[in-house]
Amino acid sequence: MRKIVLASLLAAVAATPAMAQEAGSFEGPRVEGLIGWDRAEGSTGSKEDLGYGIAVGYDKQMGKAVLGLEAEYSDSDQKLCAGAGDAVDPEVCLKAGRDLYVGARVGTAVAPGTLLYAKAGYTNADAKITSDDGVDRVTLDKTHLDGVRVGAGVEHKVSGNAYVKGEYRYSNYEQGFERHQLMAGVGVRF
Repeated sequence: MRKIVLASLLAAVAATPAMAQEAGSFEGPRVEGLIGWDRAEGSTGSKEDLGYGIAVGYDKQMGKAVLGLEAEYSDSDQKLCAGAGDAVDPEVCLKAGRDLYVGARVGTAVAPGTLLYAKAGYTNADAKITSDDGVDRVTLDKTHLDGVRVGAGVEHKVSGNAYVKGEYRYSNYEQGFERHQLMAGVGVRF
């Protein structure tokens, strides 16, 4: 999945012709691919892994101020486990699945082609809890965890409509599950 997302994103950036936009403009629809560090924390501990996803958005620029809406689909190989995996101390695991996000961002153009922004919104992650006593692996629960995501980042135009970005974001879900992420992205604005 990671290779498909990255290959599709790079192909889109390379194939998109440069449109006539004002230098430094952050206005219009955009699509981007994301990859980075993902740390999940829950009652069973914490684990770091690779996170990846795709996002779409639309920004409106008014002077140096930029307001935008965005949506994202992301995934990770996160799996938090505790226990020995035997009859006395079964291994209990929380596997994080897909994560959907919708939210808004507000930013300011600090230089031609560079945007600093903050974001906030709603996030919903799939989670599966399993137990393994060394004989049987049993699914105890499958659920959707609702939460809130906040973050901040920087976006910089590299040529034409293409841009790169980096952001930190924190997601807090119900049932004591949370995520810290440092994500890098490559995108195209249309």
